[in-house]
Amino acid sequence: MKKKLSLPVKILIALVAGIIVGLICYFFVGAEVGGAFTTNYLKPFGDIFLNLLKFLVVPVVLLSMIDGIVSMGDMKKVGSVGVKTLLYFLATSAIACVIGLIVANIFNNANLFPVLSQDGSTFEGGEFQGFMSTLVNIFPSNMWKAFSEANMLQVIVIAVFFGGSILAAGQKGQLAKDIVSSFYAVIEKLMGFIIGLSPIGVFTYMAWVVATQGPNIVGNLAIVILCAYIGYVVHSVVIYSLSAQFLAGMSPLAFFKGAFPAMTFAFSTSSSAATLPVSKECTDAMGADPDISSFVLPLGATVNMNGTAIYQCVATVFLASCAGVHLTLGQMVLVVVTATLSAIGTAGTPGAGLIMLTMVLTSLNIPVDYVGLILAVDRLFDMGRTCLNVTGDIACAVFVSRWENRKTAKR
Repeated sequence: MKKKLSLPVKILIALVAGIIVGLICYFFVGAEVGGAFTTNYLKPFGDIFLNLLKFLVVPVVLLSMIDGIVSMGDMKKVGSVGVKTLLYFLATSAIACVIGLIVANIFNNANLFPVLSQDGSTFEGGEFQGFMSTLVNIFPSNMWKAFSEANMLQVIVIAVFFGGSILAAGQKGQLAKDIVSSFYAVIEKLMGFIIGLSPIGVFTYMAWVVATQGPNIVGNLAIVILCAYIGYVVHSVVIYSLSAQFLAGMSPLAFFKGAFPAMTFAFSTSSSAATLPVSKECTDAMGADPDISSFVLPLGATVNMNGTAIYQCVATVFLASCAGVHLTLGQMVLVVVTATLSAIGTAGTPGAGLIMLTMVLTSLNIPVDYVGLILAVDRLFDMGRTCLNVTGDIACAVFVSRWENRKTAKR
């Protein structure tokens, strides 16, 4: 009897096949014809798959978090898990900013960054409304609007309120608990079916990216992309390896092997929210408590932006050099603070980091039009930063789960 290929192997094969097809379309068919072919006939299948995942995101986050909170059976445990999760994300985000600034300044001081003009490169940026406005917007005024707009932070708040209320209701809330558990079991089955289609999505998206974002588009920005990816790799190898080894009691090799399907999927789709189902499957397979992973992963997809933090620091230093601005230590601290605040509540969808970057530039009085210089290759930045964000979510879920299990065992 033939042994079936595992999902990680299928995703890896699809990734390689997509790159090969993209290169063939770009070099042998022609960039214009090949790009048009992948855009018109391959990418739509990837869009369909991504739409299916987006369709799953709100019910998965809502039901998994409520089910996870109710299954913990104790709001004290929910609070303990929440505090550990937020502290881990805050600490790793701060480290990511430091790594990004160090790597970017090394490249900048060595005059490796190209100095480009922003003439003709325009971009309409977002505006950061301030911390208090962001805080107010976390709490929904209309539950259905939060669902329809996929405002993930509001969905998380709704889940926490409902989960806590079901626990507080005691025996009278048993029916609501059973309904949530039943619906979540159905969603898990649907999730398994859609995840099985992931090699198709990975193949079509990689073929499209490679065929349309060829070397001519990358051009002078290759060194900036390299700088960002060095930051991604350093953070991933050092911080997540240490987290796995010392916080989760797991070998780094076993951790990255277990997280590989989600990392690959995030890299190809550039969406941490869409990768949630795959992340959940990987995390549970690594031995994490399903209740804890159901709570940590959706929260991480919304507030954990390690990869985005590195990208923003690298891009800010590069664009500042293009604008002839030398960043002081105080301004670099401002970059860290602004990047962290603007990341809160940002949806884990493709391109979100670009909007956040405009907020950082505005705080430094650097013209937002300079973002147009990296607009064409943002997808290449986005793939790496999303992969890093998702890896951080998984690392946190495994760490918090092991920590809580140790506390339970001691009791």
